[in-house]
Amino acid sequence: MKKDLHPSNYRLVVFKDMSNDYSFLTKSCIDTRETVKWEDGNEYPLVKLEISHTSHPFYTGKMKLVDTAGRIDKFRTRYNKK
Repeated sequence: MKKDLHPSNYRLVVFKDMSNDYSFLTKSCIDTRETVKWEDGNEYPLVKLEISHTSHPFYTGKMKLVDTAGRIDKFRTRYNKK
């Protein structure tokens, strides 16, 4: 195997689905500035997700409209017929 191919800074990180507040703890090397207190009482880096396996229509079988940053409202106000 090639040396120094994979990152060496893997650590435990909390990923949080912002659409339904589902969180899970896993190893990652992603950089983040936010932290969160986990169920075990320890503080871990936090990565916020827009969609995870608990909210994606493919996995849930439900179609759900995810409005990020009010894009639909901006569209409606911009192109609303007067």
